[in-house]
Amino acid sequence: MNNITQNTINIPRYPPEFQQIINAKNQNFVGREFVFSAINNFLNQSDRGYFTIIGVPGIGKSAILAHYVSQNPGIVYYNVEIAGKNRADEFLTTICTQLIEIAQHQGSKIFTPNSLDFTTENSGFLSLLLQKISDRLHPEQRLIITIDGCDRIDINNQPRGSNIFYLPRYLPEKVYFILTRRPFLANQSGLLIETPSQSLDLSAYSEQTRADIQEYIKTYLNQSSHSVDASAASRRVRSVSEEKNLGDVSLNMTEQVFNDDETNFMYVREILAAINRDIYPPNLQLYYQNHWEKMNLATSKQQTMALQVLNILVQEQSISISIEAIAERLDTDEYEIKVILDKWREFLHLESIAAEIHYSIYHASFRDWLRQQLESNF
Repeated sequence: MNNITQNTINIPRYPPEFQQIINAKNQNFVGREFVFSAINNFLNQSDRGYFTIIGVPGIGKSAILAHYVSQNPGIVYYNVEIAGKNRADEFLTTICTQLIEIAQHQGSKIFTPNSLDFTTENSGFLSLLLQKISDRLHPEQRLIITIDGCDRIDINNQPRGSNIFYLPRYLPEKVYFILTRRPFLANQSGLLIETPSQSLDLSAYSEQTRADIQEYIKTYLNQSSHSVDASAASRRVRSVSEEKNLGDVSLNMTEQVFNDDETNFMYVREILAAINRDIYPPNLQLYYQNHWEKMNLATSKQQTMALQVLNILVQEQSISISIEAIAERLDTDEYEIKVILDKWREFLHLESIAAEIHYSIYHASFRDWLRQQLESNF
């Protein structure tokens, strides 16, 4: 049960582009109850604060937030992914517009017809609105603001050291922010806050995510109006993921198409939608291309070394590798390798083996796609 707002605040309808995202991401949504339970516990145990959902690309962060918002009317929503929405001035203008209407609905008088002129310079006006709304909330009410895709924020147009999107360092009572973002280095959170906070890393819930993936596949197949050739589907996944020992083809598509260890919703959705067509569906190719461009941009000053490191990572089929092992192969300093891997943090899976951190590409399909790009371009 993920509905937590017993008495919600009347707010303006979401901008059309946000509503479209919510509708699209909410299609065929299943499970994720462990996330909603964690959010609920945080809201009940903290009188205010920041709750952050962390996960690798495609694991379903945006869908989680879209479903949460759709099930809890009264929650403010902002999506950084939409073109032009990754700047602080756009965020503050959009959010403060909604908050002004909430405050006015509560009876607060906002006598600043040009108040939006002051919303894009710092967090002052945002904090003022949050306090005004907080003061008039009923004991059982909360103001919840969700921001999807904090890793996409452009911080270049903000003063160094300021919080991403000028998010407030302090929050008034009964005011909460729920954020989603990809994995990041601890010293690069972009947030300096002195208020209750909690993070939920989806990678720590692989078992629950695998179960939700299997349920998603079953739901998709039950709703699908077209038939799928089982043999072709099985061959397809064998070629894309290079999974071994898939077993005999049976009528159970859940077992045929995806390995039981699959945890990436983006991959599953696109492959299901394109079975019997190209190995990599267009949307998945574009998604991976954007990843690769971001990786290249982050390591543009170390391009030669970065390509060598990437080549090692994509050649690893089923194991992760340590910085020491990569440095040994390339006969270079470990620090140089760490700098590159740190810049790729959001696209890597980290695991501790014998007290040493080992790295791998976050998903087998993306790893295989990268290998193809390297082989065809170099």
